[in-house]
Amino acid sequence: MRKLIVIAAGIALAGSLSACGKNGYNRARPDEFAVARQAPLVIPPDFSLVPPQAGTVRQDNNTQQQTLDALFGGSQARSASENAALNAAGRTSADIGARSTVGSPTTNVVDKGQTTRDIVAAPEGDGKDARASTPQQ
Repeated sequence: MRKLIVIAAGIALAGSLSACGKNGYNRARPDEFAVARQAPLVIPPDFSLVPPQAGTVRQDNNTQQQTLDALFGGSQARSASENAALNAAGRTSADIGARSTVGSPTTNVVDKGQTTRDIVAAPEGDGKDARASTPQQ
């Protein structure tokens, strides 16, 4: 029995090692040693550009406006539907100082109602004795 296991293991080893030989996939691969270096790209000189003169003021110093125009399309006329939507939203009736007063504690932004105030002001507990009532109107 022991001889049979040794012979079967030897045949299995020989069969598995035979798979390491030529397997039929003889693809044409590029030769990595035959690769030649390409010449670096060179930007041709632009003869219409003139180097700046020393001590002169830069002419195109409005780069921030150019960036905004490139991102958002510049100051183009709004369409009729866009104007109607802005008017319906109240673009002319907005308070000028709204951004500075919206966070003040005296500004009432939303009336949350008595029920919401009761829930927020309720003492902490485990919820067994909790009850809520809504006022009848």
